[in-house]
Amino acid sequence: MKRDNINAMSAPQPRGGYSQAVSIENFRRLLFVSGQVPMNSNDVVPEGFEAQARQVWLNVDAQLRAAAMSKADIVKVTTYLADRHHLVANREIRNDYLGALAPAMTVVIAGIFDSAWLLEVEVVAAQ
Repeated sequence: MKRDNINAMSAPQPRGGYSQAVSIENFRRLLFVSGQVPMNSNDVVPEGFEAQARQVWLNVDAQLRAAAMSKADIVKVTTYLADRHHLVANREIRNDYLGALAPAMTVVIAGIFDSAWLLEVEVVAAQ
């Protein structure tokens, strides 16, 4: 698969570990991961934003592994935050997980389905 991160010089430059666009060619398959919520396999929701964000990324990672993929295959991330005050912590934890990978990204401040959940993350991966 050929993957290119695109950041047009005539538009705002990304800040914080993402690309304005990601182009993929010659891929075999796409995986669309539904919004992953901050709940473990025992239906326990951790307390606090940082713990919930780490749980969400563990859940994303579990879905990728189940599809024989890894975080290196992520090309798009959409994050729904219950409160904009979590923007910095969200970026730090997301960057811890993604490392140097810079997928296309959108962050939305939204009402989340369950009021106990502080975020939800969906991804698109390609191989």
